[in-house]
Amino acid sequence: MKTAYLAHIDERAKNNLPPLVLNAEQTKSVVEHLISGDDDGFYLDLLTHRVPPGVDEAAYVKAGFLNSVAKGEQKCQAIDKKQATFLLGTMMGGYNIAPLIELLDNDITAQVACEALSNTLLIYEAYQSIFEKSKNNKFAKKVLNNWADAKWFTDKEALPKIIKLTVFRVEGEVNTDDLSPATEAWSRPDIPLHAQSMLVKKMDNPLATIEKLKEKGLPLAFVGDVVGTGSSRKSAINSVLWHMGNDIDFVPNKRGGGVVLGGNIAPIFFNTAEDSGALPIECDVTKLNMGDEISIYPYEGKITNSKGDIVSTFKLTPTTMADEVRAGGRIPLIIGRGLTDKTRFDLDLPVSDVFLRPIDIGSNHAGYTLAQKIVGKACGVDGIRPGTYCEPRMTTVGSQDTTGAMTRDELKELACLGFSADLVMQSFCHTAAYPKPVDLELQHSLPDFMQSRGGVALKPGDGVIHSWLNRMLLPDTVGTGGDSHTRFPIGISFPAGSGLVAFGASIGVLPLDMPESVLVRFSGTMQEGITLRDLVNAIPYVAIQQGLLTVEKENKKNIFSGRILEIEGLETLKIEQAFELTDASAERSANGCTIKLDKAPIAEYLQSNIALLSSMIEMDYEDKKTIARRIQAMQKWLDTPELLSADNNAEYAAVIDINLDDIKEPILACPNDPDDVKTLSDVANTKIDEVFIGSCMTNIGHFRAAAQLLKDESELPTELWVAPPTRMDQAQLKKEGVYKTFDAITKHTEIPGCSLCMGNQARVASNTTVVSTSTRNFPNRLGDNADVYLSSAEVAAISAKLGHIPTIKEYLSAMQAIKPAEFEIYQYLNFDQISEYKDVIGHIALDTILEE
Repeated sequence: MKTAYLAHIDERAKNNLPPLVLNAEQTKSVVEHLISGDDDGFYLDLLTHRVPPGVDEAAYVKAGFLNSVAKGEQKCQAIDKKQATFLLGTMMGGYNIAPLIELLDNDITAQVACEALSNTLLIYEAYQSIFEKSKNNKFAKKVLNNWADAKWFTDKEALPKIIKLTVFRVEGEVNTDDLSPATEAWSRPDIPLHAQSMLVKKMDNPLATIEKLKEKGLPLAFVGDVVGTGSSRKSAINSVLWHMGNDIDFVPNKRGGGVVLGGNIAPIFFNTAEDSGALPIECDVTKLNMGDEISIYPYEGKITNSKGDIVSTFKLTPTTMADEVRAGGRIPLIIGRGLTDKTRFDLDLPVSDVFLRPIDIGSNHAGYTLAQKIVGKACGVDGIRPGTYCEPRMTTVGSQDTTGAMTRDELKELACLGFSADLVMQSFCHTAAYPKPVDLELQHSLPDFMQSRGGVALKPGDGVIHSWLNRMLLPDTVGTGGDSHTRFPIGISFPAGSGLVAFGASIGVLPLDMPESVLVRFSGTMQEGITLRDLVNAIPYVAIQQGLLTVEKENKKNIFSGRILEIEGLETLKIEQAFELTDASAERSANGCTIKLDKAPIAEYLQSNIALLSSMIEMDYEDKKTIARRIQAMQKWLDTPELLSADNNAEYAAVIDINLDDIKEPILACPNDPDDVKTLSDVANTKIDEVFIGSCMTNIGHFRAAAQLLKDESELPTELWVAPPTRMDQAQLKKEGVYKTFDAITKHTEIPGCSLCMGNQARVASNTTVVSTSTRNFPNRLGDNADVYLSSAEVAAISAKLGHIPTIKEYLSAMQAIKPAEFEIYQYLNFDQISEYKDVIGHIALDTILEE
């Protein structure tokens, strides 16, 4: 093994990379060499520093070996009993916990085991075993006392009063595609390798610049005008911290710490930075330039330059930030603080004053918004005021494939062997069409990982995560997902990076500082030719007119950023339609979104979804118990349907009124910014090279409409791409003959999934101009140097056949083809009315499944 591993080290070193972590097979080989006494120093170093912690397969091998050495069952010249116990204590949780508890009874290892457990937070059910043991074991008693005293926290260094740094400045908006390019999504679990792609399409020689700045001898601060917009991928902060963070003891190939300064930091990115132990600060960065040496005074809220002049001020938020950094991140702080609080409660001690506690906002006489009521329900109270820290229960959690491997690794670090969230779903929509070898391996291994913990795993080709996850939702509940477009049309979701998604799935709650809300209130009547995508774009359009949103990045205004977007006035929408509006709240950088709907469309949707979920059980999707439990919950709501609603005296950060009578022509997002919206008249006659109709922003009606508009064409002046959101949509469209239209005019009928939307699979040609129905149009996302307009499927289809964006006259004329069949075109999939699905419902014995 040594020869092979040294060759691997050399190969990775050529690219300035550390070796990969050891897998289970390699760890077994390391153990065998240690037992035989062969080159002890080399193999002991590998066992100590190159095995992932938690419940990784390699960690299982490591823990088993160290346990046998510590108990004296296995002789090893290189490791004695105490050292074996110490090494067990570095593994964070999972397979090492039971051995450490047993080693509290051994005179030789008891003290070391005590120290190890005192600094271990991922205890879970083993807490009770230690509590019981403490009644007659002094070392177990000492563990409890150390937890009660928060020794795990107080032994760490506090956030410094002064932090000296060198500025690494990126101008304009830095989105997560810049930090973690979709084209390199396959490498995200390999943090050091993936970090080499950071900013390569954003600026010249970014990595060389970083290394040059490090020669000044100070750590670097990542600085930008607008930082972290776009996708929820934790790989973005992982890349930043690999270059600017600190190594984590006994956790290979991952770093924490670091400082991020932004005039505006997108909420999901802010949260992933918090969770990683970084210090994110929103402040004026206009006086911070590349290479500046600065001093941050976190407790005083000021930043000075090398001359001592104040160049920016800020307020450290949340109030617990100093503790989060000290604990190594928000997640370890929450888990550790909870462990300390529980121990003190069980020992009849007062609440610890060691921690900075979330501030109690107190009560006022205002009512609650819909979002505040839904989150309140998940917390067991009437409502949650903005600014209040809370931990709502997670009812539904989603994971997709380009972040799923990272979520898997985070779950391993959290020592998760079973999900506490009621339903966790894994999709394979981002890699299904053009899988690389690493994608194929993930598609093979990840379903078993998720299902073994009670999760539901979809299959490649099933379709887009959101189109499926929405089918599993319950009204007035809270969830999260490892994709920024996890934006429930029923209830509310708070999308997150893979670390927080793993936390929500494993622990069953999500840490949340309740955001303020912005109310968007529609009135009037939709005008001829106007679609829901136009209403999506009307929201930023009107916000810009009211001075609540700016396109310019320097000193950018965005009333939606970090807040919850709440929508009213469209109560009769079908759920598929409602999702277009909630989905697009991601492009507003909103923290979440709600939409007020009537009971009737929700009941119709749930009836349909019961049929779909029943068919999944029939088709042997796992985990059957989880699916059956969700079916029962849906039926329970249908038996007594009730919906929360906002109070009339609820308070909002802003109210935006949009009169549908005033929206008389389509509205498009222009290259390359989803905030830069203009009317069709402003962009008409722009030459178009390629058109994409697909993504989670589409439903079956869009494809029928596109086919109706294109049915008389035999050849197009553009390259057309078509990708339905789910296999069910595809099957129905083929059954109806819609695909005959597409097959006649394009070779790009993609399998159900994300297709062009993320840019990690197929891509449009470089330097093209594109009309797309996808979610966002950041630079280089769909193709290198492509200019991308975001529009409705109807505008996209007409652009495809004309070769340019239509004029108003051309658009309205073409739309006449829709009118005769409008009702049939915009019908949605009701599975309970489709024989192949509805016939399954009565055949599924839910109680029997749940009893097995």
